[in-house]
Amino acid sequence: MAAGWASGLNAYLTVLILGASGRLGWADTPAGLQTNLVLGAAGAAFVVEFVVDKVPLLDSVWDLVHTFIRPVIGGLTGAAIAAGQLGRPAAFALAGGLALIGHLTKTTSRLAINMSPEPFTNVIASFAEDGVVSALVVLAMAYPRIAAISATVAAIVGVIIAFLLWRLARRGLRRVRAWLDGRSMQTRNSL
Repeated sequence: MAAGWASGLNAYLTVLILGASGRLGWADTPAGLQTNLVLGAAGAAFVVEFVVDKVPLLDSVWDLVHTFIRPVIGGLTGAAIAAGQLGRPAAFALAGGLALIGHLTKTTSRLAINMSPEPFTNVIASFAEDGVVSALVVLAMAYPRIAAISATVAAIVGVIIAFLLWRLARRGLRRVRAWLDGRSMQTRNSL
């Protein structure tokens, strides 16, 4: 569960931590996550995301593209880790669903942050997300139940935050439209 939700924030970092931990003998992780190909691809993608994630608006484009990628990676990771307890389809669905919730939380939060005119908030948010992912994945390897509870609470809070930010964004969009309509009427009246 924790790896699924964490994948929604940063799938590549999640896979990199799990694979490297297994490879170094620090944790019992699936062998598929420990291969050179997976570690290399996750590492390269993490470096790209690390940079892109700190650039306002570019991060939102990256997040849009990853709406389809992060839940799949989260689902595959969850299926690899928890297949014995839940079965592959159930583990994939649970982890993928939590990854989607984590991703939507990140995406809506970042859209709100991008409304700020300065870039520092993006950088701080990006580092914070990477810190949360790292802490949660490490916690999951040491204390899986505590990490599962933490991921569940984070998912519930994330859904509430995403809902509130979505309502705020819709209200702001209505105000902008009303302002633009008013400006359009003024222009027509002055002609």
